[in-house]
Amino acid sequence: MSLLLCRQEPVSHPFYIEVLGIHIFSSQELCYVIYNNPLLVMEDFVDETLTGFIRSELDMDFVAGRMERLLETGTRPEEILLLFLSECDYYTEKEIQKYKTEVSSYRSLHPAEYGKARADYLFRKQQYGRAAARYERVLELPADKKMDEAFREKVYNNLGSAYAQMFQFRKALTAYEKAYELGEREEVLKRIFFLNRFAPELEIKKSLRSRFSEEKRKKWEQEAAQAALDAEQAEEVRALRALFKKDPIKRMNGAAVMVGKWKQEYRKMV
Repeated sequence: MSLLLCRQEPVSHPFYIEVLGIHIFSSQELCYVIYNNPLLVMEDFVDETLTGFIRSELDMDFVAGRMERLLETGTRPEEILLLFLSECDYYTEKEIQKYKTEVSSYRSLHPAEYGKARADYLFRKQQYGRAAARYERVLELPADKKMDEAFREKVYNNLGSAYAQMFQFRKALTAYEKAYELGEREEVLKRIFFLNRFAPELEIKKSLRSRFSEEKRKKWEQEAAQAALDAEQAEEVRALRALFKKDPIKRMNGAAVMVGKWKQEYRKMV
């Protein structure tokens, strides 16, 4: 993600936001994160670490104290953060009201819808392990008018995608199979086909294999070939090829940096 260019405050120990993979160096940057990531800050965000940062590093002792008192009384996180947004004067009153409305709309959702929205947000941020846990939690909710088969099908589909991104292919297959049973959408069937193509050791149910018609196979194989071609042109692949054209010392140094980056990205996923 990117932040607006703004004045930096004399912060000695920046506030790290793991989901976004960034360090916060100013009150304005913190305001920007809060405003643009409501689903991130509505849970597990406001705590003693945050208020300590606001007090010690941003030199906003009075605001931190008010936030702590609200936290002790069980006030919702977004209401506590609205206080911080108002005190910083980074956003206009009109913008803050718009933020309030957006947060209220999330709070008014059915628990299953809110849980899925939160999981979808984590998935978009490549927090696949956390997203999968959220999807699993949603699926544990009792069935009702909102938690119908169509909704569960979407959750299972997204759960399968989260597991696939973590290379947990058997769990991905199980989720996709349940998604297909609930909706019988061709898009889900295609995902199962691609998953099996990538991990041929998976045992696909005969009832599903029988639905891989020759016409579908041909169409999906063409899509797979195009995806492979696109991957060949990917920026990271080009960077890897350029790396191996360098002399041995530069190659080793560059490889170490690249592997370190990949490890960091994988740790974020799980």
